Amino acid sequence: MWIVIVVVIVALIGFAVMGFNKLRKADIDAQEALGGIDVQLTRRAELIPNLVNTVKGYATHERAVFDEVTAARAGAAQAAKGGTVDEKSAAQGRLDKAVIDVLAVAEAYPDLKASANFQQLQTKLSDTENKLSFARQYYNGAVAKLNTLVKTIPWLLFTGIASVGTREFYDARAGQEVPPQVSF
Repeated sequence: MWIVIVVVIVALIGFAVMGFNKLRKADIDAQEALGGIDVQLTRRAELIPNLVNTVKGYATHERAVFDEVTAARAGAAQAAKGGTVDEKSAAQGRLDKAVIDVLAVAEAYPDLKASANFQQLQTKLSDTENKLSFARQYYNGAVAKLNTLVKTIPWLLFTGIASVGTREFYDARAGQEVPPQVSF
């Protein structure tokens, strides 16, 4: 009789440990996925000054566009360092618009569009946009998995012990559904 009770208690403890670990792992996966978005936002923010400087040489009278890019880049870098998911999304939207404005200025300068440096920057920016899209998709997948665990039995019973709750999905703001156009 005592052996059966001990086996049941050990099994329950084992199940509790498994539930705790499963929830914590799902939470860590979601944190890691959000970090992937931060990496790509930072990479993109680092590419922008090079793009702006290349365009500046041709379009010195477009000061307002360059000022907005600088402000948007600073906001994106700050959001990537520790903002909420919503703040990251807002910063990305602002930076998207600023990049589109810079590329619109570049459209007016055929010599600039033919520049190897400008074309290389366009390629890097396009690659970063693709990676950013994948990072958002990966994050939302990790959040979906976590949120499913947190809201279903038996894992729901371990959320308090594991200190894990639901997370927000990364929703693109209006106009962010597609990456900025970077080819001419």
